[in-house]
Amino acid sequence: MSKAEQFDKFLADNKITCFSKEEVKNDLHTVVYRAHMEVSGQMLPTMVVTDDSIYTMIQVRVAAAVVNDENKQAVLAHINAMNGKYKVFKYYITDNGDICLDSCLTDTEESFDPRLVHTVIDVILRHLTEEYPNLMSLVWAK
Repeated sequence: MSKAEQFDKFLADNKITCFSKEEVKNDLHTVVYRAHMEVSGQMLPTMVVTDDSIYTMIQVRVAAAVVNDENKQAVLAHINAMNGKYKVFKYYITDNGDICLDSCLTDTEESFDPRLVHTVIDVILRHLTEEYPNLMSLVWAK
């Protein structure tokens, strides 16, 4: 059973209905699951990407187009400190100033565990619930 089929079954068995599913036509049989994570009253775009590779990706767009020349150094210093502290996910800034958080899980069809994906999403949500106000205070400081 593919990772996507296993994740579909997990979502159905646990009555988790917040994800939309998009199958990408490519050689890796990529499937993207999209949802939103509510943090501090904001709806943060979240996605889980499964495919035939040895990776399953979880990504949260923490903030869109907010990093600029005035706040970039403070934001970079803060996310660099968090990247040194947290093992299961890493932050980065995109070319257009988005702040993203990624988690990359290694697995195969045989070793894929949808419960682990769910657990990592929960860890990310708890982290963002605590950290989001601190990060955004740096974004809006200047």
